[in-house]
Amino acid sequence: MRTPARPLAVLSLSVATALAVSACSGSGDTTAEAAAGSAEVTVTHAQGETAVPADPQRVVVFDVGVLSTLDSLGVEVAGVPEATYPESLSRYAGDEYPKVGSLFEPDYEAVNALEPDLIVVGGRSAAVYPELAEIAPTIDLTVDNQDFLASFAERTTTLGEVFGEEAAVAERLAAIEARAAEVRTAAEGAGDALFVMTNAGEVSAYGPDTRFGLVHDELGLTPTDEGLTAADHGDAISFEYIAEKDPDILLVLDRDAAIGESGTAAQQVLDNELVRGTTAWRGDDVHHLDSTVWYVAPNGLPSVEQMVEEVAAAVE
Repeated sequence: MRTPARPLAVLSLSVATALAVSACSGSGDTTAEAAAGSAEVTVTHAQGETAVPADPQRVVVFDVGVLSTLDSLGVEVAGVPEATYPESLSRYAGDEYPKVGSLFEPDYEAVNALEPDLIVVGGRSAAVYPELAEIAPTIDLTVDNQDFLASFAERTTTLGEVFGEEAAVAERLAAIEARAAEVRTAAEGAGDALFVMTNAGEVSAYGPDTRFGLVHDELGLTPTDEGLTAADHGDAISFEYIAEKDPDILLVLDRDAAIGESGTAAQQVLDNELVRGTTAWRGDDVHHLDSTVWYVAPNGLPSVEQMVEEVAAAVE
């Protein structure tokens, strides 16, 4: 039985709201323009509400996806974590941008020294929100993986409001929505799909309602296995499992490549007699994804644009 893809109604509402905000400077007291008089924007985020300066100038970011969004909007930041960055964000790995610890362990002294007027956390860094909030206004833009596109649209719209980029964000979210609808239509006749991640020679599988569940939940690909759990690290599987389930489409993420670890590449891991016998392999429907985008920065605006296109390539 096919798991029905989630509707995009909530995403549509977020986009419509952002478009309305950009069209009328007097509507909505959470926009940068409406808050110009008070010079503050009240932001609702994953851990509450926070009043932040409108168009903040010294921003410290602890989430690579958020950094990707800000970078694509032309917003400069004051500090970033030590992290594995996609090629498009490689400049943030250098000395030009002060480092403020890791995604999991901030260097609080370094953060404080930058005197930020806004700190952004999300995903891996969400746990340190309370400590960072004592230094400066802090917002948690963690995305809900079980309602990914709508949650992503809401968080990205928030960034547009804070930095006065409502119109640009709304336009790009609307384009993502339209493209996702096209992918859903194409997926109806594309067969079933299995999403796997390789890590140090091992393989795990992810189904609906997981960190990579948008391929099924919102982009419409039929799950090869309805019985996979929603475990954060996926379900450990064998090559025999892949052969038995025999997916029509195989989507592959290489975690070693994503985090810059040396190891056996996913292409080599899966190149064996059992996997070569699957419908996906024989039909040239094994698709190796941009692992850094999917694993390190999946909630970035450019990332989601690319992720939707990569799934489109698998079904169109």
